[in-house]
Amino acid sequence: MSEFMKTRLWDNNAALVQMLGLCPLLAVSNTVINALGMGIATVTVVVVTNFLVSLIRPITRQEIRIPLFVLLIASVVTVIEMVMNAYFHQLYLILGIFIPLIVTNCLIMGRAEAYASKNPLWSAVKDGFFVGLGFALVMVAIGTMRELLGQGTLFSQAHLLFGEWGHHMTLTVIPEYSGFLVAVLPPGAFFALAILVALKNKRDAQQKEKLKRAQTHSETATESS
Repeated sequence: MSEFMKTRLWDNNAALVQMLGLCPLLAVSNTVINALGMGIATVTVVVVTNFLVSLIRPITRQEIRIPLFVLLIASVVTVIEMVMNAYFHQLYLILGIFIPLIVTNCLIMGRAEAYASKNPLWSAVKDGFFVGLGFALVMVAIGTMRELLGQGTLFSQAHLLFGEWGHHMTLTVIPEYSGFLVAVLPPGAFFALAILVALKNKRDAQQKEKLKRAQTHSETATESS
């Protein structure tokens, strides 16, 4: 994994480190399919917005850049909303207000202002994809935990996203499971996010400790020689 990817997917993950976009992240991640649908929509908006912002950056005046970025984001979100309403109507109804609220996601505006407006086209597109992917992966991970604990299934109602053959995708992981109600309620989202943040912090601490020991061993070997 390149440093470019690692920084956006792990080291500076929008959800686990920057804590951006928590409203949709927590609100619609009660199942894998809901989380996947919102994640795909978010990735698409970030990529397209970064593309457009980088494309017009040579002609964008400094004093109007923020209103212009908001207009671009709102336009892209409107198109995504219309597409979802037309082709994924039931999922669109479930996600509800959180689709148009993508406009207010600080993640998208942050990447447009901090990166896309200052970098070439292809670099901005890659940035948008990996930042959005990191956010979507966290959302799907939370959706997986909540659906599994709340219903004992995975990919429930997959037909909302994948059509007729999605009816065969549902996996019953825990048969005859009555469910854990808290997992599918809002508190369950906070617990799932806290677990993921704790696991990431633990992993990072282990990596730092491993690197520190390796450096110490290298210095000792150098002094001995």
